[in-house]
Amino acid sequence: MRFNQTLSRGTLIRRYNRFLAEVELPTGEILTIHCPNSGAMLTCSAPGSPACFSRSDNQRRRYPHTLEMVHNGVTWIGVNTMRTNALVAEALENGVIDELGHFDSMMREIKTSPGTRLDLMLSSEKIRTYIEVKNCTLVRDGRALFPDAVTSRGTKHLAELMKLRKEGNEAAVIFLIQRDDAQSFAPAADIDPTYADSLAAARAAGVRSIAYTARVTPEEITVQEMVPVIMAS
Repeated sequence: MRFNQTLSRGTLIRRYNRFLAEVELPTGEILTIHCPNSGAMLTCSAPGSPACFSRSDNQRRRYPHTLEMVHNGVTWIGVNTMRTNALVAEALENGVIDELGHFDSMMREIKTSPGTRLDLMLSSEKIRTYIEVKNCTLVRDGRALFPDAVTSRGTKHLAELMKLRKEGNEAAVIFLIQRDDAQSFAPAADIDPTYADSLAAARAAGVRSIAYTARVTPEEITVQEMVPVIMAS
């Protein structure tokens, strides 16, 4: 996925109020910008970090700029979770993510039960595969971890995938690690043990768990390679 504009650069001053961040421009001007990430952003929100952000032409937005990525001194990390589904969809369509086999069509934002939507559904002549996509930014000692904050919503999605699998559908959760320095993935049991237990239960019930890294640059984000999912702590 190439950005359709040249990203602006600055220095992250702070991320605050959950969905806002302050960035200092090279001119010294300080902007308040939208931060589309509900997680804790551990390891990618340190004050003083280089940051890249985009600008929207939507004049109804109170904050027209959007935080896209932060550099932690080692690698760029994609923090805009609004891009994650499109990145995974693109990788599926291009055959980069091929573990789920052939499909004839793809639908997005699928309502599967009252109050619950899943991100993607792949359809072929014989089967439907329901997919929930999760953005992962936390890496410790080469291992990507999700979530970086307690996520009751994520646990709810796993329960929905288990239900759909029991009904005879295929189901998967895809973790997109928006950085390129992870060699494996695991649930962050120390942060959200309920989610970790739910992921283990989902895998036992036949829900596939797949993790891919991405190469993040100010010009583009490219889904890169699959890494193993490790369930043992």
